[in-house]
Amino acid sequence: MDVFSDLIRGVRAHGSLFGSSTLSPPWALHFVDGAPLTLCTVLTGAGWIVPEHRPPEPLRARETLVVRGPATFTFVDEPGTLAEPIACGEHCATPEQGGMRHRRGWNDPGGDAGAGGGATTLIVGAYPVHGEISRRLLDALPVVLRVGGGGTADAVLDHLAAEVTVDTPGQQAVLDRLLDWMLVCTLREWFDRPGGEPPAWWAAQRDPVAGAALRLLHAEPAAPWTVAALAERIGVSRSTLAKRFADLVGEPPLTYLTRWRMTLAADLLLEQEAATLADVARTVGYADPFGFSAAFKRVRGVSPSAFRRTATTASPAADGMLRAPGRRA
Repeated sequence: MDVFSDLIRGVRAHGSLFGSSTLSPPWALHFVDGAPLTLCTVLTGAGWIVPEHRPPEPLRARETLVVRGPATFTFVDEPGTLAEPIACGEHCATPEQGGMRHRRGWNDPGGDAGAGGGATTLIVGAYPVHGEISRRLLDALPVVLRVGGGGTADAVLDHLAAEVTVDTPGQQAVLDRLLDWMLVCTLREWFDRPGGEPPAWWAAQRDPVAGAALRLLHAEPAAPWTVAALAERIGVSRSTLAKRFADLVGEPPLTYLTRWRMTLAADLLLEQEAATLADVARTVGYADPFGFSAAFKRVRGVSPSAFRRTATTASPAADGMLRAPGRRA
């Protein structure tokens, strides 16, 4: 298990495709739900993404933007458009609203907008984020990131373009998986961009020493790891592992392991309501709940019991199980 695969496992489309819209200017779609992560890609034409409290970002054909919530954003034909914004949320645009053509989850080929003439076709996928694990991925992302065409995501765009033109059984499942594929390709290209500053764990994954250690810690987080045990499994000296890991990841191996265990524990505390502290402690590698509770409070600033109590009595968004736009809870 590599770090990226572990962190993105809770970011999955599941009926969360917001839709395919074919637009003729002027237009303004206001995405009001503030999803934790929204992927926007233009198949044809162009437009502008206007994030809340941020300058407009152009979005051209075959380009992809990922917008991180909770702020909302608007997709417009041009900055300062005269179009009246249409709120896209649980009740999104219909063909009767301002002449827009929109069908959630599939294409509406009818009308002049689908026949060219400067029309823009937008695909939007809004993602809920499940738990603390995937929040570590969100923390590594800016509010808006852009990836141009011509990369590995182009093949996915071709599949998306073909899929949204037909109405067939199982289409939503296909679109969900294509959006997942698109998101992974987009994030990988953004992390690998020339001159970029990816999170430390991203670059460290490719190092033969630090990367091997990270894979072991993520594959077996409950194992009784020591620096010596890790070094032996990898086939290097303790000093080599300790220095390489700290230099590339930014912290010692066992410090990283403790923080990762507490992230896993936070999700277990919320997802498994019947699990005792002793159960959670054993699952993440602690022999007794006392040592686990001390480590959890040291890392997260609150005891496991208080964390569980506060999260379960707060709003639904507090546990990270955030609702996808366009879908009722």
